[in-house]
Amino acid sequence: MQKADKIYVAGHTGLVGSALVRRLRQTGYHNLLLRSHRELDLTDASAVRPFFSEHRPQYVFLAAAKVGGIWANQKFPAEFIFENLKIQTNLIHACWQGGGVERVIFLGSSCIYPKFAPQPLREEYWFTGPLEPTNRAYAVAKIAGVEMGWAYNRQYGCRFLAAMPTNLYGAGDHYDSQTSHLIPALIRKMHQARITGAPEVLLWGSGEPRRELLYSDDAADACIFLMNLPQASFELLAASAETAPLINVGSGGDFTVREIAEVVAKVVGVSPTLRFDATMPDGTPRKLLDVGRLSALGWSPSTDLPEGLGKTYADFCARWSESSVPASGPEKPVTQCVS
Repeated sequence: MQKADKIYVAGHTGLVGSALVRRLRQTGYHNLLLRSHRELDLTDASAVRPFFSEHRPQYVFLAAAKVGGIWANQKFPAEFIFENLKIQTNLIHACWQGGGVERVIFLGSSCIYPKFAPQPLREEYWFTGPLEPTNRAYAVAKIAGVEMGWAYNRQYGCRFLAAMPTNLYGAGDHYDSQTSHLIPALIRKMHQARITGAPEVLLWGSGEPRRELLYSDDAADACIFLMNLPQASFELLAASAETAPLINVGSGGDFTVREIAEVVAKVVGVSPTLRFDATMPDGTPRKLLDVGRLSALGWSPSTDLPEGLGKTYADFCARWSESSVPASGPEKPVTQCVS
């Protein structure tokens, strides 16, 4: 990508999308196409097609998606599969139909891998076993996005590459007590404990599942790195008829949910007793990505967990007042599943 190239970031207000915009601007890219949901409804094909025809972006980051944790995925599976399928179908088709798009990075999810796949998760493990039931609808939608991009590569000569990020956290996340992911939900819980003086914090599950975490700005850096790969390297990843065009993006290490909760508590400045409700679902036992392909290309993350959590908590404090974080009842404990 050249600094003046036209770059469209779909989902620019979300966790990854906002990080992409920050990193692109910090590194000198200034011709960014950004549209809010009010300006462009990505579930509406009749709106997406003319947008691409009129503006003709050269590079596209598909970071738009409906996301949530265990509670939201279990409560609204129809919405998760319906809306995500519409968003990515409209965007992928428009990238081909609109003309002028040279490369596309599609943001997937580590949820595409089977629940009991060998660890760490290698790219070739997708489609090799049953998915985690609690977020199967979302995972199937993401799998369809990878398959669709691959199909367009093979039939039309497009250059779609799917980046499979591990569990992400960072500035710009949302902290809803029912729909948020692991880190924002933990931050909210620990912050509540700080302002109320609560002696304990209730969490779902056993605390034993292991999760890999990646700071959102590092994920954005990885996506920009992939988009800027030399032609031969990008072609090797995206142009194969035998191998799906996907690549893992992660930190290469993981922690138990209990360990993560303890680090979040330390960052927030509290030390409550952690009580786990083992009657509630754990989600996938472990999701550690094999990042060998990405590492071999020359990329690695730069933000460790305490540093990233510190930045994320600072963002939370800057955007949320104490009065805007009401205590959630015991029927709405923190969710563990992250996408």
